[in-house]
Amino acid sequence: MVLAIAVHILTLHDAAARDLDGRYANSPLKGWFESLHSSKGPCCSDADGTALADVDWEAKEGHYRVRIEGQWWDVPDEAVIKEPNRAGRTIVWPIYHWTVGGPLRVEIRCFMPGTMT
Repeated sequence: MVLAIAVHILTLHDAAARDLDGRYANSPLKGWFESLHSSKGPCCSDADGTALADVDWEAKEGHYRVRIEGQWWDVPDEAVIKEPNRAGRTIVWPIYHWTVGGPLRVEIRCFMPGTMT
């Protein structure tokens, strides 16, 4: 039980992390990334998102799926960012839920499709 609580607290800490090492501090897109939000709420910053290769996401019948940790996850429609993608690359903002002895659960907070070039 204690281990499950510790894992949950650490997961929440990682999900709420910001640009701790400062690598994005001088990015011209920093303010734009920090202003992004979906219907599920703010996405945070570029440091919180994960860029995806084209093979790790797809669009089918008006909905998106992403591959995270080797599994395909459906992107909720309310997580899709509606504004133009100024970064060009596909980015997903996942929240990981780990349970000791249980399967990984991923919640997609935000998703911004890329250009698929």
